[in-house]
Amino acid sequence: MAFFDYKNIEDFKEQCGYEIDGRWYPRVTKIVGIKSKPALYRFYGAAESYESAKAMTEKSAEEGTLLHEVVQDIMIGNSPEIPELIRPAVEEYKKFADLKGIQIDPKFIEKRIYSPSRRYAGTIDAIAVIDGKVGVLDIKTSQAIYRDYNLQTAAYMDALSPSIPKLETRWILRIDQNKKCLKCQATLRPKGGREKIKRSRITPCKDEHKWSDLQGIVELQEFPFWKDDFRAFLAAKFLWEWENDYWLKKINYFNN
Repeated sequence: MAFFDYKNIEDFKEQCGYEIDGRWYPRVTKIVGIKSKPALYRFYGAAESYESAKAMTEKSAEEGTLLHEVVQDIMIGNSPEIPELIRPAVEEYKKFADLKGIQIDPKFIEKRIYSPSRRYAGTIDAIAVIDGKVGVLDIKTSQAIYRDYNLQTAAYMDALSPSIPKLETRWILRIDQNKKCLKCQATLRPKGGREKIKRSRITPCKDEHKWSDLQGIVELQEFPFWKDDFRAFLAAKFLWEWENDYWLKKINYFNN
């Protein structure tokens, strides 16, 4: 049950939300986390042990955070040192951003936002102008673009729309890196120390793969229609509140 997940009231408030102008708001990513994640469960189920799976997950998260931070630093016009661990992904992003002419407002990099009426808060990655449109840009370092991301970005769209009238769309920017087999086009993703191979269905290798050097991957998808996703987010928020009502009642959330 949810009340076992936290040591005390302060631990719950710190892990799950933000204090803004004297009022506590649950965090968007915590709310979205209530949704099940079958792929993650399969990964843990197939691992040698829970400890080894957790170690790989944490290492992957550290690499993802590093990539995320370096890319955001570049977005605001800085020239950070690029660690060799993530260089292929960063260099590919730089080429892609130049090609697409992505414009970023530095004031909205890692900006805390909140919705007083809907009562949630979050931190957006960026507000961008791409192809003449203004929108929320969310950076992911995952191996694919998952539908769950739409719940998170829809919450940002609803919270920001009153203050940014020109806001009209949202994008997921996925930045990653992998190796390709030079014989069969299978891919190997080494993130987190887990060498995950996605085999080619067209011309599978009959013997050992011959891997390329690490190559950067950049994928940009636009999701302009967000209202249905926002309704799904509100449903997730209701479920999250139900799951955590023990702590929420402790902090008088429902009457504040």
